[in-house]
Amino acid sequence: MSSFVEELDTPAVVIDLDRLDRNLRQTSDRAARAGVKLRPHIKTHKSIWIAKRQLALGACGITVAKLGEAEVMAEAGIEDILIAYPILGARKLARLAALIEKARVTVGVDSVEAAEGLSRLGLTLGTRIPLYLDVNSGLDRCGAEPGAPSAEIGLRLAELAGVELVGLMTHAGHAYSRSTVDGCREVAHAEAQALLATQEQLRAQGITVLEISVGSTPTSKFIGEVKGITEMRPGAYVFGDGSQLYPGTIALEECAMHIYATVVSAPRPGTLILDAGSKTLTTDVSVHRPGYGYVPDHPDAVIERLSEEHAIMRVPDDCSLRIGDVVSIIPNHCCTVVNLQDGLIGVRNGRFERELPVDARGRIR
Repeated sequence: MSSFVEELDTPAVVIDLDRLDRNLRQTSDRAARAGVKLRPHIKTHKSIWIAKRQLALGACGITVAKLGEAEVMAEAGIEDILIAYPILGARKLARLAALIEKARVTVGVDSVEAAEGLSRLGLTLGTRIPLYLDVNSGLDRCGAEPGAPSAEIGLRLAELAGVELVGLMTHAGHAYSRSTVDGCREVAHAEAQALLATQEQLRAQGITVLEISVGSTPTSKFIGEVKGITEMRPGAYVFGDGSQLYPGTIALEECAMHIYATVVSAPRPGTLILDAGSKTLTTDVSVHRPGYGYVPDHPDAVIERLSEEHAIMRVPDDCSLRIGDVVSIIPNHCCTVVNLQDGLIGVRNGRFERELPVDARGRIR
């Protein structure tokens, strides 16, 4: 057993720094080969240290989900930030005004109503706030439909004085539900075509939108296959997780995040209890595999149920695990795991190297 495991106080979320570095470099290189800018989404790691590593490896800026994440990153000196989320209300607009003094901020919108508030702020500040218009590419979350419906909103945004429509964006999160690599590739192509259809509609109306920005880690693997994309915003690629491993878009060796848990009870045949419950593993499940995570050293084990501090794991009769043993778990969804931690444990070559503070943890506003 590795020396760092012997010293762990479980449950613990551990990041293999060598794997993290490889993941960062591979995605940066993939973007460069495709001639596409990389603007990673930091909601996965929420770490100033990792964000600065991404920028050092060639990222053009970062993406955040909320103003609070942006404020943390700007305070740390990161200067180019996309807030991929509508900003509404006087309180948030006041915070955005303060943020604009520290960084170049672009804001995602999918409605005229949100853009009008930003326009008024831009006029007050004597500037034009750059906007990305969100387009629905199949996730059915934010964004109008591609083509004419979203272009109609874009035309109205172009009429507002205090903002500037500079890009179109989408997030093809539904790629995670595809069970094969080819299925993810299909979503990647459809994601790109949705934005290009809207761009063409706007061009026909005399509006030129230069930035075409796609999201989602699974679809980023195919970034070089569709022409016209200028930017990608993957997030979960940094750590890897079950949502990527099970469909085959990454290999086991790319999973940089492992949760270590101790067997604390064996109350009945076929059942073991681990000390990592929903407060560590989260309640996220996968459409591809049963349970609340994957135990690579014991692939037939299934984490069937969670309470806050317990994981109830079904194991085969010949399972070698005993009370006191430590198991390694690949979580279903790395992003939600991170937000439950104050810090992650960074190891290299089997030894502890650094703690990674989760600097933007809980910044949900």
